[in-house]
Amino acid sequence: MNEHIEGDPTPYAEVEAMLREEFAGIHSTTTVTRCVEAAHYGALEVTGYAHPSLVERIARKHLHVLALVASERG
Repeated sequence: MNEHIEGDPTPYAEVEAMLREEFAGIHSTTTVTRCVEAAHYGALEVTGYAHPSLVERIARKHLHVLALVASERG
C-alpha cells in the first residue's frame, strides 16, 4: 500500500516550490497548490501519466491565465 502521509514530499514538491517563488506576490501558495493538483489530475486524465515536467507546464499556464483574468478585473 503506497499512501501519501502528511509531511512526506510529493513528487511535485519541487514544482510547487518553484511556482510559488515564480508567482509570489501574484498568487497565494494555496492557489499554486490547487493549480499543481489540477494539472496533475488533468495530465492523468488526458495522457495517462503525469510527469513532473508536464505538470509544471500545465500548472504554469493555469497560473498565467489566472493572473491575466485578475489583471483584467482591475
